[in-house]
Amino acid sequence: MNDRLDDVPGAATAAPATDWITTPITVDLLRGALDLERTEHGVLPHRLPARARAQCADGQLAMAEAQPSGVRLVFRTRATAVELDALRTKNAYQGAPPRPDGVYDLLVDGRPAGQSGVTGGNVLMVDMTTGSAETRPGPVGTARFSGLPDRVKNVEIWLPYNEITELVALRTDAPVEPLPTGDRKVWLHHGSSISHGSDAASPSTTWPALAGSLGGVELTNLGLGGSALLDPFTARALRDTPADLISVKIGINLVNTDLMRLRAFGPAAHGFLDTIREGHPTTPLLVVSPILCPIHEDTPGPSAPDFSNLSAGRLQFRAAGDPAERAGGKLTLNVIRDELARLVEQRAADDPNLHYLDGRDLYGEADFAELPLPDQLHPDAAAHRRIGERFAALAFASGGPFADGRA
Repeated sequence: MNDRLDDVPGAATAAPATDWITTPITVDLLRGALDLERTEHGVLPHRLPARARAQCADGQLAMAEAQPSGVRLVFRTRATAVELDALRTKNAYQGAPPRPDGVYDLLVDGRPAGQSGVTGGNVLMVDMTTGSAETRPGPVGTARFSGLPDRVKNVEIWLPYNEITELVALRTDAPVEPLPTGDRKVWLHHGSSISHGSDAASPSTTWPALAGSLGGVELTNLGLGGSALLDPFTARALRDTPADLISVKIGINLVNTDLMRLRAFGPAAHGFLDTIREGHPTTPLLVVSPILCPIHEDTPGPSAPDFSNLSAGRLQFRAAGDPAERAGGKLTLNVIRDELARLVEQRAADDPNLHYLDGRDLYGEADFAELPLPDQLHPDAAAHRRIGERFAALAFASGGPFADGRA
């Protein structure tokens, strides 16, 4: 893990006019990752540990946990120029226009200071009509930042939330040292693609990143697109990850996938929370139900893609279930909210640090009227900001469940 990465084959050529210093990319330079895998190109941050990854062969989960939502390089330096070589794997969909490139956000002393991206990389071509996927290989690219203030400063590079990112080399024009963790408390969050960041403007402006910044905490984001499914290995990852504050956003993926019925949901949710409590018996734990999603409020899943506007780049989703199936135990968002509220109330009688937040307090009917979900499932950048601000106001403010977590 401590090998130098200077001579990795395929690394982008640095500009010759700068006397670059190459720093090995090691765990002490990363925040938000639970594991770091050495690859033939460099290192790959993971948001689930190896044991969890070994217990599920689902391709969606494998892709989601390797997309580094909330993962950032953090260091202290006088450097005025920074280059980061990376090999991305970007998703593309057969018959649809290319998706936007991932963004690298630069923060200096906690403030936005620039953005960049990388070219090249692999493309994972997905055929949504058949479910097949093919990886088309490409070269390493370089994200570049220049004109940084010539003084000692704290630098953060937030990695794209929507591209698997192998880190190949970090170059600067002044030495780099790891940044001590400081006195900020760690907020560990788990949720679906909305928590993962789907359709946010950039990695530091997903709603959890915004809420964490406003709350003055260090974020570890286990938002896993399509994969917030009450999996026991995810619960164990949450149990074993150091944290001062924990939240779990539960519901939409269980409806998306039509994974279980009401009979299974309640015990599975209890078991998920029981496992977290094994490692964090008194940590403030906030259970968040789904935000408003009109297609699934009272109509079960699964969610199905609507291909009618795909050629124009407007992929949308519809509810493929039948409202009458609720009588047989099929889950809808309202069914899930009712069960979660009941379940948390029951447990809170013996667990005073357990709390519940109705997701519609973050994004509800009035918000949908003003900022509708573009694809019927995911909020846009403006809605991400609203959700993040609302969460910070409800959770971190005085009287909120995370009020004591502020730095």
